[in-house]
Amino acid sequence: MAEYHPQRIAKNATFLTAAYVIQKLFSFVYFIFVARMIGVDNVGKYIFALSFTTIFSVFIDLGLSSVLTRETAKDQSKSSEYLNNILGVKILLSLITYFVAAVLINVLDYSSLTKSLVYIAGLIMVVDSFNLSFYAVLRGYQNLKFESIGIVIGQAITVSIGLTGLFLKFPLYILIIALLGSSLFNFLLALFVLEKKIKIKPGLVLDEKVIYGLFKIALPFGIAAIFTRVYGYIDSVILSMLAGDKAVGWYGVAYKLTFALQFVPAAFAAAIFPAMSSYYACSKELLAKTFEKSMFYLMIISVPISFGVLALSDKIILKIYGVAYAPAIIPLEILICSLVFIFLNFPIGSLLNACDYQTKNTINLGIAMVINIILNIILIPKYSYIGASIASIVSSALLFALGLHYVPKIIEYNKNFLYKVFFKTLFASILMASWIVYLLPKVNFLVLIPIGALIYVVIMLLIGGFKKHDIIVVYEALVRKFE
Repeated sequence: MAEYHPQRIAKNATFLTAAYVIQKLFSFVYFIFVARMIGVDNVGKYIFALSFTTIFSVFIDLGLSSVLTRETAKDQSKSSEYLNNILGVKILLSLITYFVAAVLINVLDYSSLTKSLVYIAGLIMVVDSFNLSFYAVLRGYQNLKFESIGIVIGQAITVSIGLTGLFLKFPLYILIIALLGSSLFNFLLALFVLEKKIKIKPGLVLDEKVIYGLFKIALPFGIAAIFTRVYGYIDSVILSMLAGDKAVGWYGVAYKLTFALQFVPAAFAAAIFPAMSSYYACSKELLAKTFEKSMFYLMIISVPISFGVLALSDKIILKIYGVAYAPAIIPLEILICSLVFIFLNFPIGSLLNACDYQTKNTINLGIAMVINIILNIILIPKYSYIGASIASIVSSALLFALGLHYVPKIIEYNKNFLYKVFFKTLFASILMASWIVYLLPKVNFLVLIPIGALIYVVIMLLIGGFKKHDIIVVYEALVRKFE
């Protein structure tokens, strides 16, 4: 029977969360410099190029990395065979996908600068796809330490190249080259770790029987990945086509602030997915316990962040990005309200994928994607970037509701516990936001961030939202030396 390993999950989550915190901090500061130095129009071009190629990147992976993680977690002896066949397939898919993306950007008749950005971003798309497979194996071994190291050093490379290029007044494409440098570093690091630590030597193999079996399992994952990428990035593409670069720039600033906070649920998902896959086969009780704890921690983190950003939205945009980005205030206020749904969708999606409900999860993503596209097409011509923000929050809430519907069919979890946590968190967050609004005219908004966090924690302790055990778990996850 499987054993519940909170230390292992906490260790993996801590490694990746710490890496994402550092990365997002660097990325946040870096993007402030970028936004201020290149202007709204160029920010729009930059975001469009990355969004455009990110949508295409899914056609290289097609869900194979998710399958690689799951199958490696179940049987590590087959990881090398699976990896090498996936790499063989990806070589062919990379060539086809890059060619299609290059042709389409020319058909759409964008400027030569935008085309150049897309061409370079396409190279990132290819390299990152291979990185995804390498790290998928390490995730299957429940080893996220080296991926965490790659995230931090990769971001440092991006910032170093990007800022140097900006100060030397290089063309805009230096920002994409900076990202390419990070991707190449992670490629070399992951390759080294696989060969030296896991004793797997990556190669290119095309075994029809193995590939057929992998694609058969990956089909729902692949479709889900396509839906997820289109759902996550199509708004910027549609906004670029219907409203122009400035609209993309304003929306992109607000979206990036919201998206940057997703490192927390992403780290949790990376840590719990292999564990959920294992527990599903051995212990529904441990599976339910893992799900409940994930929902609990993500709930008590996401709700206060949403209320805190709402209270400080105008200060965040005007003080950090400048008056030129003032139109981004409203989309930020709208998008941050979807943060709770976004956070909680991670453990729900991980549960469905780990427990052979990937087809149901794929259907849910497809429905959310279609609604998102329809709303964008309807709302953007009328309301521009505000319309895109409304489409985002509606589709996020819909995806949450659709996924939650299937959870009771897999496990019996304590709904009352999560309901109580939510309402306690909501109560504490409202009080925290009220104090922030009251103190805002008297105290610098940067000082109010830790003050608000302290107020929230104190209120949650007083009303029983936290327990002593939870504080100990977080403390040990952050400071103890794992064996």
